[in-house]
Amino acid sequence: MNPLQRQLEQACSDGGKALIPFLTAGDPDVETTAELLEALSGVATACELGIPYSDPIADGPVIQASYTRALESGVSLERIAGMLACRPTPSPLPIVWMVSYAIVHRRGLERFVALARQSGVSGLIVPDLLFEESEPLRAICDREELSLIQLITPTTTPDRGRRIAEASRGFLYYVSVAGVTGERDALPAELADDVARVREWSPVPVCVGFGISRPEQARRVAEIADGVIIGSAFVRELEGAAGSPTARDTAVSRIAEKARAFAAALRGGDKS
Repeated sequence: MNPLQRQLEQACSDGGKALIPFLTAGDPDVETTAELLEALSGVATACELGIPYSDPIADGPVIQASYTRALESGVSLERIAGMLACRPTPSPLPIVWMVSYAIVHRRGLERFVALARQSGVSGLIVPDLLFEESEPLRAICDREELSLIQLITPTTTPDRGRRIAEASRGFLYYVSVAGVTGERDALPAELADDVARVREWSPVPVCVGFGISRPEQARRVAEIADGVIIGSAFVRELEGAAGSPTARDTAVSRIAEKARAFAAALRGGDKS
């Protein structure tokens, strides 16, 4: 088991649920990202770090804007990797990179996976890599004990969904809605049935992302899934934090507080 798999097993034991925040690496700078990872340790099960890219995939306006801020600050994959490599070992918070396949391919599959492993990363999500074309990367990840996490959407056919679920490592990412990321007032009425079906196929925990923005929504999703992934609700707090230490510190505090509220909701303690 790699750190992600161990943390998921621990979080989901005895009916517990996994909390996986999403942050954009380098927004507004890598130092703030490092502070946030420290603040989330002991609260979140793992953290999904988005690697900024000029052409975001399935990202709504909040995360698109965060990618732009990070790129304008001069962030690079190497700077992100260097920051992560300086974290304590072993770290209590496993890291998953959300990354475009263009970045992976540009560096070469072997080199990219080696960089991820050297940085202490436990898993990869590559949303624009078709499942049917993912075997070469999956083979390398398996060899290096890196979890290649697959995605299933509401439009995935049952036959394809079963094959995707069987191939996923770490956890299976269920996309709750068709469309882009972002906070939503309500989740689809059919979500419970869809997730129940996917959990029957999956040998690994099923975590639900897209559209979850409030603790009450997270609590309801956790009733039907093994965990929740929350992005825009956290990333939004970093708007306006660039260039202001006070604003940055405030954003870090708010994100940590929000993470604690989501964690409490997953335990059934916060229904607001």
